Amino acid sequence: MPTNFTVVPVKDNSKKGTNRIEEDDEDDNNVLKEEDEGATASLLRMEQRAGSRRRGDGVPKENSPFINNTDIDKGNSYDGTNMALFEEEMESNPMVSSLLNKLANYTNLTQGAHEHEEADDDEGPKKKAVKSPQMGTFMGVYLPCLQNILGVILFLRLTWIVGTSGILESLASVVLCCSCTMLTAISMSAIATNGVVPAGGSYYMISRSLGPEFGGAVGLCFYLGTTFAGSMYILGTIEILLTYIVPQAAIFVAEKKEDEVNALLNNMRVYGTCCLALMSLVVFVGVKYVNKLALVFLACVILSILSIYAGVIKTIFEPPDFPVCMLGNRTLQNTNFDSCLKTEFVNNMTVTTKLWGLFCDGRDLNATCNEYFVNNNVTLVQGIPGLKSGVISENMWSTYGPLGMLVENKELSSLEATDNSQDVYLPYVFNDISTFFTLLVGIYFPSVTGIMAGSNRSGDLRDAQKSIPIGTILAIATTSFIYVTCVVLFGASIEGVLLRDKFGDSVKRNLVIGTLSWPSPWVIVIGSFFSCCGAGLQSLTGAPRLLQAIARDGIVPFLQVFGHGKANGEPTWALVLTAGICEIGILIASLDAVAPILSMFFLMCYLFVNLACALQTLLRTPNWRPRFQYYHWALSFLGMSLCLALMFICSWYYAIVAMAIASCIYKYIEYRGAEKEWGDGIRGLSLNAARYALIRLEEAPPHTKNW
Repeated sequence: MPTNFTVVPVKDNSKKGTNRIEEDDEDDNNVLKEEDEGATASLLRMEQRAGSRRRGDGVPKENSPFINNTDIDKGNSYDGTNMALFEEEMESNPMVSSLLNKLANYTNLTQGAHEHEEADDDEGPKKKAVKSPQMGTFMGVYLPCLQNILGVILFLRLTWIVGTSGILESLASVVLCCSCTMLTAISMSAIATNGVVPAGGSYYMISRSLGPEFGGAVGLCFYLGTTFAGSMYILGTIEILLTYIVPQAAIFVAEKKEDEVNALLNNMRVYGTCCLALMSLVVFVGVKYVNKLALVFLACVILSILSIYAGVIKTIFEPPDFPVCMLGNRTLQNTNFDSCLKTEFVNNMTVTTKLWGLFCDGRDLNATCNEYFVNNNVTLVQGIPGLKSGVISENMWSTYGPLGMLVENKELSSLEATDNSQDVYLPYVFNDISTFFTLLVGIYFPSVTGIMAGSNRSGDLRDAQKSIPIGTILAIATTSFIYVTCVVLFGASIEGVLLRDKFGDSVKRNLVIGTLSWPSPWVIVIGSFFSCCGAGLQSLTGAPRLLQAIARDGIVPFLQVFGHGKANGEPTWALVLTAGICEIGILIASLDAVAPILSMFFLMCYLFVNLACALQTLLRTPNWRPRFQYYHWALSFLGMSLCLALMFICSWYYAIVAMAIASCIYKYIEYRGAEKEWGDGIRGLSLNAARYALIRLEEAPPHTKNW
């Protein structure tokens, strides 16, 4: 059996030897006690330095308010060079220049992608020298998490969710979803502070701590969620392109109003497939091109958020002019007419308008018109009355309804018609899907995912045990604040009928959140377009590498073929499978239909993380000793329960299918692939249970029948 020896430096005390011989026995005991304590402290310090070298940072562990430290640790707090704010260069370079340098080199790629990029650039047998990880909490965890959490749902669906659910129920959705991710982040922090954090991201961190069964189930659920997230981002990109930027580019054009939905879905399928092929080609050629645009995508997200807040503040003094045309209390699509009038005076003559022609069988004053059009007047309502308007009281409550329900303002007077069968052919704003609370929770949940973006870069972090908990929790807190304030501000400054207008048909096909932004709606349109492009590229970059890592571990035998790739390690076969699964989401073609699917896989992933942490604490697994001081098994259990509840709230049948898939993965790995020995907690739990049973057997002689 191998034995480890540790050399302890001992000071030369030969000159004091004569004096010590002359002292009494009590003094000798005190001296020996002091020497033993000094040797022990020296031994512990050397072990800490060896541990830090094994972690790859070459610097002793930092003290953090989020990590429980022993008394000996406190004596060593902030040794070395980690007192610098960003890097060692801070001793010579100004803070501003160092920060700008780090922003210029900002990347949202994982460590595996960096290694493949460097391998691709290397020429000849010589490899680049291994660099110690230098990324801190802000650049390495906080910004990537922020960029991955904020995205397509915020820009394209949050206003519609607020208008349909009302402010109160929208806040309930935000609190439920953000609480779920915050509790999961606490469990992730416990895993990150349970021993040395391995390089390789969330999958390696979880599987090496929780075992191959839990690790494989979490990894594959995370992979499927990330892949369908790529579909969602691509669909969001195409929706912005065809609806708000170049609607003339549509291949399928509906001749009748009732065919508009099918035409839009077919356009999404064609353009989405082309976009997926282009993005896959970019990822295949080299992730360095994605890396060069990482800062651009991050800037688009931040500028878009700032423009929203600036626009809200501007509505206090000068609300933007986006009038909504109402016929009675019904909202009209303001795309095929210029003036919100039935008739107008031209050269002292009364002539009909384009609006008249949409509701009547001709442009003549004596033409036969729709009954509701004849009975009601047209009025203009300000789409964004501003924060001082008091519209918040009208948007406080929900307005759910079935497919085809008219978007109406109940505050306006209206005379109903006896026959409404022709309404579907008229230019009203309708619900394109049936709406209810649980559906909107499923659509909203993807907007809070992305919390593992920081832990995916564990190998790039200077001190992963400190950076992952602090950066992830701060990013969730920041995005939760943004979502809560946006819900309240949208409901307080935008008219309810415009909020419920999903595609902005009542304001000449302007993006609803763009009408609120300052200085121009194009800031949000362009910003959200590039943000969705960047998120889609990030998903197609990260998902194949995650599948490659699972395949190379060998815990799922039939996936081993996806561990191979190009000479530089680029996961070619994994990219092909990822693109194929992503195409399934694109063929669904509806952002509202894809969002609940990826919600299920992310919720299953988070459920497994919380369940594993709670079980290891309750069953007292020997090697489960997280040092994150705010962790408690009850929080993990609450997070697991919340994940399970959200799954059934979003869609009970999707939840059953997702749980069946995850359970099959777990049992399959347990039956066929769990041959890896990582010193994980579940294997340690089995050994502990066997030891306990053997000790119990020795307490009394076995009975004959039992023997």
